[in-house]
Amino acid sequence: MKVTHAQKSVAGPRGLKRRLSRGVTLVEVLIVVAILSLIAGGVAIYAIPKYQQAQKDTAKTDAKTLVQVVETWKLNHPAGGGDCPTVEALKNDKSLKADQNTNDPWGKPYKIVCTGDEYGVMSAGPDGKENSEDDIWAGAKPAK
Repeated sequence: MKVTHAQKSVAGPRGLKRRLSRGVTLVEVLIVVAILSLIAGGVAIYAIPKYQQAQKDTAKTDAKTLVQVVETWKLNHPAGGGDCPTVEALKNDKSLKADQNTNDPWGKPYKIVCTGDEYGVMSAGPDGKENSEDDIWAGAKPAK
C-alpha cells in the first residue's frame, strides 16, 4: 500500500505539531467558562446559606460568653449599685481582654441589657436593626 503525501502530513510528526500548536478557539474557551460558571453557581447556592447560619451560630455563642462575663463581673462588684456594665467597662476592668472582639459577625457591637438581677446580651442580627425578628439574644430578654 502506497501512502500519499497528504496522508503523510496528517499522520506524520509535522501534522501532529500543527495540530498541537493550533491553540484553542474562542468557542472552546466560552464552553469552559460556561461550565465553570455553572459549577461556581451551584457551590454558591449551597455555601451562602451555610455561611449565614454560621454567622448566627457565632453570634449566639459570643452572646452567651458575654452573659457569663457580665455575671462574673456582677459577682465581683456587688456594690455596683445595680449598674449595668458596658462592654468598655468590662474591658477597663480586665473582665474582657482589651483586644477581644466585642462586635457581632455583622460588625455591630453587642448590647448588654440588665433587668433587675438578670442580664442579657443582644445582637441586632443580619439586618442591623434592633427589636426586629432576627435579633439574637442570650440570657434574660426584657419584656416588651
